Amino acid sequence: MPRSTNAVASRKRRKKILKMAKGYFGARKNVYTVAKNAVEKALQYAYRDRKVKKRMFRRLWIARINAGARMHGLTYSRLIHKLGENNIALNRKVLADLAANHPNAFKAIIDKVS
Repeated sequence: MPRSTNAVASRKRRKKILKMAKGYFGARKNVYTVAKNAVEKALQYAYRDRKVKKRMFRRLWIARINAGARMHGLTYSRLIHKLGENNIALNRKVLADLAANHPNAFKAIIDKVS
C-alpha cells in the first residue's frame, strides 16, 4: 500500500505555528522552521516568566512596605515579625498598597503593633 500523508493536518499544524509567529522580525515570521524555533523559545520564556512575575511583584511589595515602615522608625523584618506576634493577617500585597496609597491606614497598623 502506498504511503499517504495527511496534508490537511500538516498544513493546519504549520499555519498554527506561523500564526503564533505573527509580528516577529525577518524570517522568524514566515519561514516555518525558523518560526517554529522562535515560537518554541517564546513559549519557554512565557512559562518561565509567569513564575518570575510573581517573584518580581513580591520584591516590589517588600520594597514598598520597607519604605513605609522606615518612615515610621521600623524595618521591614521587624514590622512583619510584630504583625505575626499580634495575629494581624495582612498579606504583602495589601500592606504594600496601604503603604503606597493609604499612609494613614498604614500608620494605624504600625501604631497597633508598636
